[in-house]
Amino acid sequence: MGDIYAVGVGMTAFGKLADINIKQLTRQAVASALADSGLMTRDIEGAFFSNAVQGHMEGQHLIRGQIALREIGIQGVPVVNVENACASASSAFNLAVNFLRAGAGGVALVVGAEKMYSDDRVRMFGAFDSAWDVSSADRIRQQLVMMGEGVEVPPGTTSSSPYSVFMDVYAAFARQHMRTFGTTQRQIAAVAAKNHDHSVHNPFAQYRRSFTVDEVLAAAPITYPLTVPMCAPISDGAAAVILCTEAAVKRHRLDRNRAIRVLASVIQTGSDRTADEYEKHCTRLGARRAYELAGVGPEDVSVAEVHDATAVGEIIQIENLGFCPFGEGGPVSERGETRIGGRIPVNPSGGLESKGHPIGVTGLGQIVELVAQLRGEAGSRQVENARIAVAENGGGLHGVEEAVACITILGR
Repeated sequence: MGDIYAVGVGMTAFGKLADINIKQLTRQAVASALADSGLMTRDIEGAFFSNAVQGHMEGQHLIRGQIALREIGIQGVPVVNVENACASASSAFNLAVNFLRAGAGGVALVVGAEKMYSDDRVRMFGAFDSAWDVSSADRIRQQLVMMGEGVEVPPGTTSSSPYSVFMDVYAAFARQHMRTFGTTQRQIAAVAAKNHDHSVHNPFAQYRRSFTVDEVLAAAPITYPLTVPMCAPISDGAAAVILCTEAAVKRHRLDRNRAIRVLASVIQTGSDRTADEYEKHCTRLGARRAYELAGVGPEDVSVAEVHDATAVGEIIQIENLGFCPFGEGGPVSERGETRIGGRIPVNPSGGLESKGHPIGVTGLGQIVELVAQLRGEAGSRQVENARIAVAENGGGLHGVEEAVACITILGR
């Protein structure tokens, strides 16, 4: 089938971008990716547009990609719209890779754009309400929250302000991990402090403030054991990646030194399992498939971007990815092994907690960061001698885990 390469990447800053609409965000990200690649709009042979909440927020339920891309001259080629909750962008990336591998084209654009922030907080947080089975939402929420039983919740550790229902679910995941493995709130805070430190050096990050572990613990609560700096914010933004076949790289005379090879792109849907069957977690299964396809193992990975919608998510996912045994994610994080300069740097971008989480863009934001790392172009957050990179991006909830997990492995 031949190798597939990421040859151009671009993104906007993430944040509360009230004065910029979806079309403008798309234009900025695509223009940056084209400039980075040296390609032109006319070279695009297929486009995959990722967005999760424009229908909910603006009423644009259909043909979002065709509308956003037509104005920048991308027309007359296949355009596919992709929604897969918070894993939408990495799912679009997977489809683009397979489009090229199938021989349907030589150059593909993947772009995600999202406008989530609103002064109407009920509407804004309501964007998450359909990321699980809406026909049984109350029952599912109760079942998931019950996973955290057995851990005492201190008084005054639940916010009185509105927040996403998914924070209750993540808190339940955290309490289960605490009960089962002895993970501490301080270890979870160490993840958040590390990611906020990394974000200081990322010009695209929504928040660029450093926190100590004690400051994270003392911050305003969301719901125990989570405090505000441990949780991803509501974000707007866009990101784009241009992919090429080997033949297209040669045909367009692109810079091979900056072309990053896609070693594996895997989508793993969740399955029925009990909460303590950790080896059956969808990310764990997807990671095994991805490592096998790439011909590498977790010990070969130089740098990773993982889905830390809350800090405990990073602890869970580094275990699923095989960077440490189950139950060791907390101690590994507290020891600093996941910092830049540590054994396995994780979320050098600052992660979702700091960089932001425009949910239809997040997976591509991870890939943009990892391409920069593998090229050696990440500046003050550069991981030394980065050769193999992994992105993990999850979406929705079904059963006791994410509904879908996407694993991407890139290499020089």
